[in-house]
Amino acid sequence: MSASEQQTSDQSWFTERHERSGSSFGLRIKELLHAEKTPFQTIEIYDTTDWGKLMVIDGCTMVSTRDNFLYHEMMSHPALFTHARAKRVVIIGGGDCGTLREVLKHEEVERAVQVDIDERVTRLAEKYFPELCESNGDPRAELLFIDGIKYMAEHEPESLDLIIVDSTDPVGPAEGLFGADFYASCYKALRPSGMLVQQSESPLVHLDLIKAMRSAMRFADFQSVRTLTFPQPLYPTGWWSCTMARKGADLSGFRERGAATKQFPTRYYNVDIHRAALAMPEFMREALGD
Repeated sequence: MSASEQQTSDQSWFTERHERSGSSFGLRIKELLHAEKTPFQTIEIYDTTDWGKLMVIDGCTMVSTRDNFLYHEMMSHPALFTHARAKRVVIIGGGDCGTLREVLKHEEVERAVQVDIDERVTRLAEKYFPELCESNGDPRAELLFIDGIKYMAEHEPESLDLIIVDSTDPVGPAEGLFGADFYASCYKALRPSGMLVQQSESPLVHLDLIKAMRSAMRFADFQSVRTLTFPQPLYPTGWWSCTMARKGADLSGFRERGAATKQFPTRYYNVDIHRAALAMPEFMREALGD
């Protein structure tokens, strides 16, 4: 292949290289639909040939039309079916609004506040991923575009049932969301038996981060911590995780009957998926001590 042919070929793909794992993931694209630099980050929107729309932030894939349901469902339903009745929910990050949509499928949720520092992520999602934003107008939803760390630090004590940290990688604006001080703020804001769930990267290459997160959560007095894994082709290694922490009660069980008789559709989450996600792969068990 000539240099010009290689250049033409490269221009038809968006590829994210992940140095730490020595791997990359690429999507064939039709065109760049939008690009802008906000005060916080650079956002690009592509139209792909097979994966629908693609949002990229600071060169990292964030969400695609084709596979976003895996992440959004696992960031919300396991926690909501573990909690007895989560009425007040806060989502830190989650600017594409997919997690908010899943949370509001639960009729027991009376109020869901989404706190993302960059309003442009949400406005671009509304334009290019309208299916993710279909619950933005729900009267139970509130969208705030402020600093999530400051929001949690100042939140009323024991007023929330569930906090979902739907953040980007622990760099830049999201770095402080992975620290002990932030977890302490969350702990203070949660009611007894309240829960925290946070995206926790890939078990294959970020096991040290997961271990540090779990340690920091326990240092903040969360008594029970569990890490659940799930597939996510768009992200490095194609295998992702979320980590749940709870005040007081154990996290080994969930409301199986409620999950089995849920009155809303899902594409990935069900009782068996939840049960399987609670099972810890052997190498993780050895590393994390579960």
